[in-house]
Amino acid sequence: MSKIKIMSENLANKIAAGEVVEKCASVVKELVENAIDAKANNIKVNLEDGGLRKIEIIDNGIGMDKEDAVLAFARHATSKIYKDDDLFFIETLGFRGEALASIASVSEVNLETCSKDIGTHVHIKGGKMDLVEPSNARIGTSICVTNLFYNTPARLKYLKSEATELNNCIQFIEKLALSKPDIAFTLTNNDKVIVKTSGKNNLLKTIHEIYGLTVSSNMLSINKTSDDFEISGYVGLPGLLKKNRNHFNTIVNGRVVRNNDINRAINDAYYTYKHEGFFPIVVINIETDPTLVDVNIHPTKQDIKLSKIDELCKMLYETIKDTLYKNLLIPDAIIDEDDSNESDSGLVTNTNLNYIKADTNNNEEETIVQTAMDFSSNDKEENIIKNEEFKGLKLYPIGQVHGTYIIAENEDGMFILDQHAAHERINYEMIKKRFQDDKPTYTDMLIPFSIELTASDFATFMENKQVLEDLGFKIEEFGINTIVIKSHPTWLTKNFENDNLKTIVDLVILNHKKFNKDRFLDSLAKMVSCKMSVKANEHLSKEQMEQLLNDLVKCDNPYNCCHGRPSIMKFTNYELEKMFKRVI
Repeated sequence: MSKIKIMSENLANKIAAGEVVEKCASVVKELVENAIDAKANNIKVNLEDGGLRKIEIIDNGIGMDKEDAVLAFARHATSKIYKDDDLFFIETLGFRGEALASIASVSEVNLETCSKDIGTHVHIKGGKMDLVEPSNARIGTSICVTNLFYNTPARLKYLKSEATELNNCIQFIEKLALSKPDIAFTLTNNDKVIVKTSGKNNLLKTIHEIYGLTVSSNMLSINKTSDDFEISGYVGLPGLLKKNRNHFNTIVNGRVVRNNDINRAINDAYYTYKHEGFFPIVVINIETDPTLVDVNIHPTKQDIKLSKIDELCKMLYETIKDTLYKNLLIPDAIIDEDDSNESDSGLVTNTNLNYIKADTNNNEEETIVQTAMDFSSNDKEENIIKNEEFKGLKLYPIGQVHGTYIIAENEDGMFILDQHAAHERINYEMIKKRFQDDKPTYTDMLIPFSIELTASDFATFMENKQVLEDLGFKIEEFGINTIVIKSHPTWLTKNFENDNLKTIVDLVILNHKKFNKDRFLDSLAKMVSCKMSVKANEHLSKEQMEQLLNDLVKCDNPYNCCHGRPSIMKFTNYELEKMFKRVI
């Protein structure tokens, strides 16, 4: 007797549900994407207990007739692809034809839909269709899912708490709304409105509706086109940071996606503008030929593969970095009382990002949209700030606080500089420029410095030591698994050569798995500039403070240290007078 048998359709659907439906947000995702593919421009998501009790999706799309309403629950039934070649030209969010069958196999589903004059009501429980009858003639589709995973206890026990399931649903709808600003989304939980967007097809307005005024008023527009890609959207100023990458909103051909290479390019563009471990808010649309995108690598269709990914990442990196550089200003130290503090949601706003000021006495939404768009329009030369603002400040140092902060002034107000951050920026840019020298200057060590390594570390170092020799280091083998350094570049900190050399060698070994010369040199410049900079609690003379200010003026980016911390903040005269109640 044969041991191999074809499993039942219901069992196959339950197995497929394990891939497609992992949590309440998975159900919301599949059903809302179906609504979008049905050309809906108004979609309502009604949850009860975060989706654990009920998930209801109501749309005003094209709807279905009776035949399609029944067939839609069959496995691999779809209206979106018909032949092999269609897989290379996918322009809809769904296409696999598994979602409805999978959801229905592990829950109870009520579907009401209509495309013409007569509606259809379908009821399915546990994958078995037990009712098909006429219903009202409202054009569009309403689908309600209850008792999720009631017949798959192993899956049911892995559902999270109501708060966690709700949060997952909210995050998905927020990202989807940002990807589809032309669609009005409403998300409710237990009849309370959680997310609501207007569908006015204005991305900045949608950002405002999702994130609020503090974020939307501090976004910079990006726009870049190449032969293969078109990039558009908004990136947040460096003062708006989150503690995770959840706010990397990347959209490829209208689909919210995850891609590690794209995320890395975005994060690298902010490399010297933020702390390590914090991440910016971005909403980036990428349009490309569908043949360059493979979305058929995972049932969720969020993980994708892209041809020419290196070209895209370089384009993203350069576009974002150039936009940030052109729009940096000194942050104000005072947070306006009207500004919302979103620290509860993980938003890091330690300073008032007074780059863009919206007139909140007028229509708030229209003002913020127009203000941010005007500011980030690169065809106006006066909007390209760079560091001309700093060069025109003419600051005069007047003292030092705790041996750490330099106090300076000019006719516009008072300025506070973090002496270590400012000096680190000066040294960082100096070292980076020295890296470009055709003939690096070096000095011989009075006593050559030897370092003994393990056999594996020795092999790794010798493989990549040329990058150091090109900078002016003279390195030779000395016995078994030992190197000796006989000379080093002149920019290396005096009296700390040995400590720096050991750290530099460790840095070469640490980067061996995917050694990238540019990234290594940047890490090297950061490490050395930090070590050779004036420290906190180190008192400076007035002449030293003046020299530091003069050197900072010459920097390409005087506003941040190389690790992204601010080097300078300002108190305007008005803010000082407001603090002391001289003005009301």
